[in-house]
Amino acid sequence: MTESAVAQPPLFGGRWQIDRFVVSTALAGVALLGGLIWLETAPFMVALFVIGTVLGIALYHGAFGFTAGWRNLVVHRKGAGMRAQLLLFGLSSLIMVPLLHSGQEGLIGAVAPVGTSLVVGSFLFGLGMQLGGGCGSGTLFTVGAGNIRMVITLVFFIIGTVVGSIHLPWWLDQPGVDPISLVTPLGVSGAILAQWLGLGLIAFWVNRTERKAHGSVERAALLWQAPSHGLVRTLLTGRWPFTWAILVLALGNALTLAIGGSPWSITFAFNVWGAKALEAVGVNMGQFEFWQWEYPAMALKDSVLTNIPSVMNFGVLLGAMLAAGLANRFNEASRNRPEPRQFYAAVIGGLLLGYGARLGFGCNIGALFSGIASASVHAWIWFACAFVGSLIGIRLRPWFRLPN
Repeated sequence: MTESAVAQPPLFGGRWQIDRFVVSTALAGVALLGGLIWLETAPFMVALFVIGTVLGIALYHGAFGFTAGWRNLVVHRKGAGMRAQLLLFGLSSLIMVPLLHSGQEGLIGAVAPVGTSLVVGSFLFGLGMQLGGGCGSGTLFTVGAGNIRMVITLVFFIIGTVVGSIHLPWWLDQPGVDPISLVTPLGVSGAILAQWLGLGLIAFWVNRTERKAHGSVERAALLWQAPSHGLVRTLLTGRWPFTWAILVLALGNALTLAIGGSPWSITFAFNVWGAKALEAVGVNMGQFEFWQWEYPAMALKDSVLTNIPSVMNFGVLLGAMLAAGLANRFNEASRNRPEPRQFYAAVIGGLLLGYGARLGFGCNIGALFSGIASASVHAWIWFACAFVGSLIGIRLRPWFRLPN
């Protein structure tokens, strides 16, 4: 749910048309990249690539993001998007918290430190969401769907993550505490119940806000409703009910954890892409402390086809491209060129998104979605601080000629 024009064909009526060139290109890309990943790594990486592709389709066909959902609640007092997010968090928590603590070896949750870096980073990310026009997943899938403005956001998102990686060691030296999992004091069941209580309280506030403004709560967007032109066409061309996207995203994250050993994340891949680009033009990234740490150093040295977030991001891009082609909307999105002020907003927003994601230990996916699914305290603080940043970003949008 970005403002990036992920407009979908109507659910009812109309002739079924697809963009054959875009669909063929996306399928060829999936086949080619899947083959390269198979040759470079192992079958489990191909599985993660396929999962990423399906997640990209779900994000596009479900128009599922965070930016517009938060803005619609603040500006229009409509909470369907936020309710969908809360349902997603609750379902994922139910699935993934027990999985993480099942005793299976090699599974690591998205649990991060709580401190100055988290607060500042998540606030900046929330501000950048509204100026850049998308969150981590929203930026990625709308780029895959051909949106020109979001390409600008993504480029500067990558730049911001690299700058953030250089500064991160300093931020981590500021006041903070070690990662906190709710499972430690509450147990698995207690952690899930505590998170459901928190999500329920937020849902109560969202519903109260909408009911106060409109007299009732709109629930149709979250309900199953069989379209007149059939299940298969809706599945292939959209638009999906939110419940479809919620199920796919929740199961996709759980499968990512089970197969890859850690939950779904997006922005570390941007870090790697930016650092590799700088190394290609002669910059020694190994001089910076972040890139001397074991995991970043390994990711910088190895092929991107061996890096799980990168492989899944490639899948999301191609999945969104495929979905846009099936919906016959790719060309429409590609004609959406920004005005000068909108260009500046994309630049500033992208930098804030990248810098904030690195300081805040991820984006709406890696820090928030996967964090709550891991019962991490840091995810809840990220949620609150990013929302405050988003409030400010919403109020700045009119100056950049961005609609609210």
